[in-house]
Amino acid sequence: MSFPALMVLLVAVTGLIWLIDRLFWAPKRNKEEDEPVVVEYARSFFPIILLVLVIRSFIAEPFRIPSSSMLPTLHIGDFILVNKFSYGIRLPVLHTKLFDTGEPERGDVVVFRYPKKPEDKDKPDIDYIKRVVGLPGDTVGYFDKTVYLNGKPIEQEVLNPADIILPSYTELRFEHLTEDGHMILVDTDKRPLEGEMVVPEGHYFVMGDNRDNSNDSRYWGTVPEQNLVGKAFLIWMSWDWDAGGIIWSRIGQSID
Repeated sequence: MSFPALMVLLVAVTGLIWLIDRLFWAPKRNKEEDEPVVVEYARSFFPIILLVLVIRSFIAEPFRIPSSSMLPTLHIGDFILVNKFSYGIRLPVLHTKLFDTGEPERGDVVVFRYPKKPEDKDKPDIDYIKRVVGLPGDTVGYFDKTVYLNGKPIEQEVLNPADIILPSYTELRFEHLTEDGHMILVDTDKRPLEGEMVVPEGHYFVMGDNRDNSNDSRYWGTVPEQNLVGKAFLIWMSWDWDAGGIIWSRIGQSID
């Protein structure tokens, strides 16, 4: 059972016990009679669980970065917050959109449920995080480690920062996907999957910033709008065992 489903179940159970007690059991109890333990726990935990469910479902939800696919933007061990109302208010578990609040923009770092194929129907939902590169109707190509949008290459610059030590086969680049741009990593020794596709209506083409080490739309296709979870906006904690624990310099960084 997924965590949202568990939270909904707990809210329903504790709320029902509390309601039944108020309507049927409490009026029959003597003033000296103690409240049943199960009712006491339900009354105490119901508002707390409900508050957590509301915050996680409609305001912000925490996620942990498990892989290196979004380097150098996000590191393994980063704990991030995702804005749940950026792309519409949805019911928990059912994911039914109640009303629109916006649409993804090119360059947004988004969390989404992996778009399952027919053979994946019995597998649990998996949350991915990638950057939006192509919008509905765009023609997106990837050739020679360069993104092409509607036939035009996206400009890149090779960076040589003195404070970052990279393997000899890895290049840090700055990509001008948007006006502000962002950094990416490329592996000069690895030949990635190349090709071109038109993004269908209601779908988005996403890629990891660690371009040659990312499982993204180049391999399994575009992300349907209904699979969007929210927009990543903040690193609230970062932990690296090899670096001694908390990485204080990353805490509080916005995600661009």
